[in-house]
Amino acid sequence: MTAAAARAALHFACPGSIGQPTGGYRYDAEILRGMQAGGRDIVLHELAGRFPEADRAATDAARACVAAARGAVLAIDGLALPGFAGALPARETTVIALIHHPLALETGIPAPLRRRFAALEPELVRACAGVIVTSPATVPAIRAMGVAAERIRVVVPAVGRSGAASWRRNAGRARLLCVASLTPRKGHRVLLAALARLRALAWRIDLVGPRQYDRREAGRIATAIGARGLRGRVRLTGAVSAARVAAAYRAADLFVLPSFHEGYGMAFAEAIAAGLPVVGARAGAVPSTVPPRAGVLVRPGDPASLARALRPLVASRAARARLARGARLHGRSLPDWPAQARRFAAAIDALASP
Repeated sequence: MTAAAARAALHFACPGSIGQPTGGYRYDAEILRGMQAGGRDIVLHELAGRFPEADRAATDAARACVAAARGAVLAIDGLALPGFAGALPARETTVIALIHHPLALETGIPAPLRRRFAALEPELVRACAGVIVTSPATVPAIRAMGVAAERIRVVVPAVGRSGAASWRRNAGRARLLCVASLTPRKGHRVLLAALARLRALAWRIDLVGPRQYDRREAGRIATAIGARGLRGRVRLTGAVSAARVAAAYRAADLFVLPSFHEGYGMAFAEAIAAGLPVVGARAGAVPSTVPPRAGVLVRPGDPASLARALRPLVASRAARARLARGARLHGRSLPDWPAQARRFAAAIDALASP
């Protein structure tokens, strides 16, 4: 494929609607929007069916997508990639995988499905012309799948440029915030177990995020709130608009999310950009997303360690303010979406070149 052809229309395969309220979908949407603003013709394929455990509707949609993209460049979101089994490599089509994090690293999936993803995903990424990942921390996992370093590009997520709010001065109870889908990987029940140890302190928390991706886990979280005596202090908001999420960052005193794994952790970066101190777990790409001057990271899955990290920050506004200063400083270095869209376009062009 010539360089001119590589810079022509880009077909992009997304598992379902691109407007879904998660970091991965927002990344896809912001990157495509930025590329369109830069003059790139985008053909979006919002694939029907179930993903990542692809059903018949998903595989049919994937094959139709490959046919529609014949002779062009097709980028496939990694969550949709299993639907393309048997359709890759695609004749006369340059296929590039966008991997947010390896599927087998998802928390809470059955062991047989984990083994299936661990076997299938490497086959699929090796069939692609290249791979784009959203964090340097994911590169070793892709290399371990048998993909050469020169076939991998890193394009991290960005943050909005609305600016950090002035430091919160809530003199009463601390307002905590967690922004994440209610799925096992995000560690909400670990968070609730930690907060139960801090009942004597003055705090409340909003758990902002969609419930539909794992309704069983959402139910377990709701049950845990009552079982740990936290009703009235924990609010489950469900999915909310981007404007309300931004308002939640501005109103909070402290961001906390003890994920078991993150391919990058967009919510952490957004919290830092908003000038919030952060508490999380040393998992996946989180240590590279959250610098020590902006937050405290603990061992994944450990409520006692999480409670010890939270206690001084919940109790002391001055302790929160010290990390907030670091967050504001680091937030200034985070890229914006137009810049990352340009980097993504350059990565596509480089990987699509012969």
